[in-house]
Amino acid sequence: MSDQSQGDQAPPIIRVLLVEDHSLTRLGLKAAFKRTSDIAIIGEAVNGEDAIAQAQSLSPDVILMDVGMPIMDGIQAARMIISKNMSSKIIMLTQHDNEEDIMSSLAAGASGYCLKDVEPERLYTAIRAVHGGDVWLDSAIAGRVLRLLPTTPRPAQPPYEGTDSETQQGARSSGTSTEATNTQALTGPLSDREMEVLKLIVDGFPNQQIAEKLMISLATVKTHVRNILNKLSVDDRTQAAVKAMRRGLV
Repeated sequence: MSDQSQGDQAPPIIRVLLVEDHSLTRLGLKAAFKRTSDIAIIGEAVNGEDAIAQAQSLSPDVILMDVGMPIMDGIQAARMIISKNMSSKIIMLTQHDNEEDIMSSLAAGASGYCLKDVEPERLYTAIRAVHGGDVWLDSAIAGRVLRLLPTTPRPAQPPYEGTDSETQQGARSSGTSTEATNTQALTGPLSDREMEVLKLIVDGFPNQQIAEKLMISLATVKTHVRNILNKLSVDDRTQAAVKAMRRGLV
């Protein structure tokens, strides 16, 4: 009898905080979730600051977070919520499908990224998957992320254990990258300062804010970023962030 009753038990309710600044969108989402028996909206927020406060007070299982909002956007809010060691999982639910927002959201700690034209059943599946500890990417988004990953490494060079200026000079004189292709070689050539800059790139900060945080000039930041791109054998900041996260550099 006890085994039978345990097998008939309903799944636990997934408590969701909805963060969206458009009231009609919130109404539509709330109506959609009324069709499920295991997902419940327990709170609403209309901007990033409100989302942080609601997350602290309600401790939702999953936060559905819009990207573009007034006062504080969803990416900043996600970064703050994750930094406060809250247990909530975050899914970005947005109409923004540009690569910068996608990678900045993932770098901020979001566990999922869905577009607002997603079918309700797919959204339910995303919430259940993220709540269970998985990462969920809309199929179109996943394709973009995969395309950003470098597939053909540049010719490997031995790590150059020198100062930043010496490394630049060596790279210029050889005309090649200073990166080796394995994980151990990736971490070696990067100076301590370059690792600091790389971490801030992964966190989604632009060059000007990196300069302010590290109290160095913008020109110096650009030099470090250029060195990092060369050493990681990537073409832009987004690819650098992806590679750093995949290789466990930060």
